[in-house]
Amino acid sequence: MTVDSVREQFRREGLNLEVIEMDTSTATVELAANALGVEPARIAKTMALRLKDRDILIVAKGDVRIDNRKFKDYFQEKAKFIDADELGEATGHPVGGICPFGLNRDLDIYLDESLKVFDYVFPAGGSPNTCVKIDVDYLAEVTKGKWIDVCK
Repeated sequence: MTVDSVREQFRREGLNLEVIEMDTSTATVELAANALGVEPARIAKTMALRLKDRDILIVAKGDVRIDNRKFKDYFQEKAKFIDADELGEATGHPVGGICPFGLNRDLDIYLDESLKVFDYVFPAGGSPNTCVKIDVDYLAEVTKGKWIDVCK
């Protein structure tokens, strides 16, 4: 899985996207922003959460956090992040490479409204030293993501 599965999805679906490989780690918002020379907010962090009946991904601006009240109001339960040792099984990607592409199973993907302030963002690319530059509207199209407002 990992970066190869991301590339395979792009190839299989004929997506005009490229995985950018870096010589340094992009495993955190700060590291990715430094490596790319962009503000941390432009890093589209992908958060993997476990609901009672399913796992989901929320992609948000790099400098925001989940707002527990908004999350509970929307999903009718508390936010619970998937444990680091279960991320690979849940998504197919390692810590630092979690992204909404090349997943090992179908997951519902939600895009936080915070992303809409940008024309393009940089989500991870399936490994701790990769990313993808993508137009925000194209991100919604490619991931079939649903826009929600759950961050502060």
